[in-house]
Amino acid sequence: MAQRIVLTGASGFIAKHIALHLLRAGYRVHGTVRSMERGEQVREALRPHLDEPALADSHLSFAELDLTRDDGWAEAFEGADALVHTASPFPMAQPDNEDEVIRPAVDGTLRALKAAKAAGITRVVLTSSNVAVYENDAPADGKAFTEADWTDVDNAKISPYSKSKTLAERAAWDFVAAEAPDMKLTSINPGLVLGPALDGNYGTSLRIVERIVSGRDPFVPNFGVPAVDVRDVADMHVAALSTPEAAGKRFLAVNGWLSMPDMARILKKAHPDRKIATRRAPSFLLRIVALFDAETRTIVPNLDEHKTVSNARARQVFGMEFRPLEEAVRASAESVIAHKGI
Repeated sequence: MAQRIVLTGASGFIAKHIALHLLRAGYRVHGTVRSMERGEQVREALRPHLDEPALADSHLSFAELDLTRDDGWAEAFEGADALVHTASPFPMAQPDNEDEVIRPAVDGTLRALKAAKAAGITRVVLTSSNVAVYENDAPADGKAFTEADWTDVDNAKISPYSKSKTLAERAAWDFVAAEAPDMKLTSINPGLVLGPALDGNYGTSLRIVERIVSGRDPFVPNFGVPAVDVRDVADMHVAALSTPEAAGKRFLAVNGWLSMPDMARILKKAHPDRKIATRRAPSFLLRIVALFDAETRTIVPNLDEHKTVSNARARQVFGMEFRPLEEAVRASAESVIAHKGI
């Protein structure tokens, strides 16, 4: 019988792609969602992308769970062979109270790991983030940030989201070391995740592309991040489940640095008829705007930065050949335009 994978946060942008890749690879997927209505939306999103659409019914099931409550977790993990934990809040604007994102991220991760341990699950893949790695002034080796680096949660520039992802991943590794030594944990740490959306519920990451293609702003900030195609991220999660060498390791899912001006230029080239701004916004002006706008405030600490993040381990262990970022950006825009009708 096919292995049964518990996939938390199954309605998320990344998670839907992971579910799709798992189904294509022959796994059964038991997704956790905040409401069963979301589960049906996931099913409808996946069905058109499967060579065997019936798998969306026969090999995909759902459980209604909340990251902040214990109810239902034990039952959801019964009979499962592995856990892929993706569920974590990802706000477009950072909250005034950092615990709004930190507590669900940390407590939800520990809740999932405890449920996995109780169910006898020893294989776990955790979706972390690049922001748990590179929110420091410089990499340890002075050249490029690698899986050996950890974000300093006491850094004055760190956002609540970055802090939440760092603390949640730390909590996972600490839990395994102290309470579940037989558990084989792998973390996948993506950068900004772009690429095709399977439906119109694509969360925060593609809203950046949505904002650019809709022509909302006259300028773009000189702000950049490591980026990656969502299909590569899903490939890495699935590969981690069946690659013994992945156990006990972190993996950076990234294919280079992508700035907002570069993204805007790619989109303008692909959609020349749209009023897409490509001029850089003066950074001093954005710092003033940030006093009044929460979304702008999120990016201000990292304006005018460029950091090098290595994907060497993913290439070596998984044999990854990452999709070009330009392809990911274009696919993001096509999805946004198609699903939102903008």
